[in-house]
Amino acid sequence: MLEYTEKIRETAKKLLEDEKVDVFIGYKKGSVPMMNEPVLISDPEKADTLYWDSNCGLNLCNYLTKRTEKIGIVANGCNSRNIVTHIVENQIKRDQLYIVGIPCKGMIDHRAVQRAVKQREILDINEEGDSFTVKGKDFEETFDKKDYLQTNCAVCTHRNPVGYDEMIADPVEEQTGIEAYRDVEKIEGMEPEKKWGFFTRLIERCIRCYACRNACPLCYCPTCFVDESQPQWVGKSSDPTDTMTFHFLRAYHCAGRCTDCGACERVCPMGISMRQFTRKLNKDTLDLFSWEAGLTLDQRPPLDVYKPDDYNDFIR
Repeated sequence: MLEYTEKIRETAKKLLEDEKVDVFIGYKKGSVPMMNEPVLISDPEKADTLYWDSNCGLNLCNYLTKRTEKIGIVANGCNSRNIVTHIVENQIKRDQLYIVGIPCKGMIDHRAVQRAVKQREILDINEEGDSFTVKGKDFEETFDKKDYLQTNCAVCTHRNPVGYDEMIADPVEEQTGIEAYRDVEKIEGMEPEKKWGFFTRLIERCIRCYACRNACPLCYCPTCFVDESQPQWVGKSSDPTDTMTFHFLRAYHCAGRCTDCGACERVCPMGISMRQFTRKLNKDTLDLFSWEAGLTLDQRPPLDVYKPDDYNDFIR
């Protein structure tokens, strides 16, 4: 996907020069390998800062909330679906945006690569086609990208943007025959005690740093429930009950809205697979409402709709 970089730079420079946008949001190469950073530019001469490869895993929609200017933004499948959610939830207006669509074949899991090189320090990474090479002080190894994708990318069925003003390349073929929720179904089949033990072990390393919340494009509340003091919904310590409450409640706030972009897991310093919480709710909204978040501007999310004649028994 490196070939996209020049096209992104050309597009951003032209948009800024023609004053079609006031700011352009994209990625720049990070100071640490496999850690590219979001960047906002307003000067056309700085368009060369923009960069794109398989390490652009953070969701750019965090930088859209409540902005008032005209904005250009790069958007692969994940970003575009969250842009749709932002528009539906009145966080940004569609006519403020110029969306530059990017077909995506998935992001590299930096932790999987670190494990593969036995935690040795990686000084450089070069991507070429469907493989990439990592280099360190005393080693150089090449890997197939498909074997080191983030777990959300491995099961993604929306690799192309769902809405855009301009595409910088032809759409890629979508993955088919994917058992997207096989891991969730395995947990669903557990006995209650074993299931509780699974989630207890899952979050026992959590240090309550809130990196997952801060990286999530859905967490834009002015005051998060964990920061409320009147009333205080949940304790602020790392007590296991408080920690579990935080993860459960945050997941429920994302129900019917999560696009499974993987930003929460990517930034977690403890490597916790907290997508296990949100993926269960994604599966339920798909099974019960045939709903996947961020695919259309013409329909409200299922938990955002009230129908007096709802047929479900629980409504009585």
